[in-house]
Amino acid sequence: MRILITGGTGSLGTELVRQLLQRPASEIDRIAIYSRDEQKQEVMRQLFNNHPALRFFIGDVRDERRLELALSGIDTVIHAAALKIVPKGEYDPSEFMKTNVNGTNNVIHACIRAGVRKAILASTDKAVNPVNLYGSSKLMAEKLFVAGNALSGSIGGRGCKFSVVRYGNVVNSRGSVIPLWRDLARQGKTLPITHPDMTRFWITLDQAADLVLSMLPTMKGGEIFVPKLPAFDLPILAYAISGNAGFDVIGIRPGEKIHEVLISPDEARQTFLQGDLFIVHPPWDAPVKPAFAYSSDMAEKLTVEELRERLS
Repeated sequence: MRILITGGTGSLGTELVRQLLQRPASEIDRIAIYSRDEQKQEVMRQLFNNHPALRFFIGDVRDERRLELALSGIDTVIHAAALKIVPKGEYDPSEFMKTNVNGTNNVIHACIRAGVRKAILASTDKAVNPVNLYGSSKLMAEKLFVAGNALSGSIGGRGCKFSVVRYGNVVNSRGSVIPLWRDLARQGKTLPITHPDMTRFWITLDQAADLVLSMLPTMKGGEIFVPKLPAFDLPILAYAISGNAGFDVIGIRPGEKIHEVLISPDEARQTFLQGDLFIVHPPWDAPVKPAFAYSSDMAEKLTVEELRERLS
């Protein structure tokens, strides 16, 4: 593979590179990192000992011409670049749209023109029935990626195939509450919780990266891949981290939900379960079936003991 990762210096991008470099050298010809931060690129270069397969491009997904240049000779794209802090999206909506929507559209057009064969978008549960700007922008990104198959001619043809991987909050990724809570717990302080009834899905960084990479060989274009995940109650997670330190309810932040949703009832009509993976079929390949919902309050809940084991 000759692969390019947008937002490649982020948490997911770094883990993707780690897993790719563990594969036999015969499988990986080039891994191009496309991101805006030169310092993070130098940190990554050192982290992976200046590996000869790595290439680094300073660039923004808002810049379509730079994207197209970086995609020269690339056959596979993982689109992980996004602005994602929910409250920031509420106060800086135009910037989120420029990156998450316009930037995604740029990725699609650049992939088609550069002759890329496959592109996969890393998405989020917040794209389902969105109530915040971030989720709305990721919903639009998903729609653009699915529609990109018609634009590229991949439906029944040989154009670039576009698919989506959608999962929940990534444990210990940048912006995760867990590092903050652990630091407060070490200081013996109470933990801030937005709402005692709040639930969230559980997926680790290595699981998210493995999911993205494992879909590349099988994707046909237009699918949304959703892993079957356990969930947790926020107070249970707080107790697993801090023991009896307790917590303070601080109120829901702008744009937050009580429960996250990975599959809506409307999407469920074109969704099928294969092992531990839900596949939302595209409109042109979607046999209709009864509706259901897949939200974090309905998922299998992790206990305190299970959370502590996973946190260790």
